[in-house]
Amino acid sequence: MKIYSVLDKEFAPYGKVLEGYDTAELLKALDETTPLPEGAGYEPSVPSLEYTAIFGQLQNNAYGGMPIQIGWCNGHNTKLNCLEYHRDTELNIGLYDFILLVAKEDDLVDGVLDTSKVMAFKAAAGQVVEVYATTLHYTPCQASRDGQFKVIIVLPKGTNGPMPKITAVNAEDARLRACNKWLYAHKDAPEAADGAYIGLVGENIDIADSL
Repeated sequence: MKIYSVLDKEFAPYGKVLEGYDTAELLKALDETTPLPEGAGYEPSVPSLEYTAIFGQLQNNAYGGMPIQIGWCNGHNTKLNCLEYHRDTELNIGLYDFILLVAKEDDLVDGVLDTSKVMAFKAAAGQVVEVYATTLHYTPCQASRDGQFKVIIVLPKGTNGPMPKITAVNAEDARLRACNKWLYAHKDAPEAADGAYIGLVGENIDIADSL
């Protein structure tokens, strides 16, 4: 699988790199206060990250004053497994280089996405990568075969919290998996076995051989 850079023109439909932010303190906190799971782990809101000076700047500049949360997604991963979207932008900032597997929401056909539509993009450590609301994404991947990832995840406050109790009014409601999180799983993904909506068809992409 070809792996592009988030600075390449091919990334433009999916997101962009935000310039001007000093991420050193935030990444130091990520390095020193968060674990590195064998698989992949995620925490949506972490005080050691939110108490850094950049929190207010990201909230007011990047999100225009919307309440935000800063968490982490760390570990080891080379597989697609699922794709998700939110109703808003997500920011990703890596302690190390990392790779995003993404697709576009408008590539969905009747609630299903062919994984041949998925593209891979490498982000450099420290880059503030904006992933648009219309971009399907999920767990980051490590950028080398024997590598690892530690990635800051910035989202509006409450995202990925408990799923609201709803009465379904349309087909999209079946894909709601948590607060502000719509999930599409591949049939071979652990999330599918846990009851997630199966909406990815084709190969469950593994980029290990491309690293």
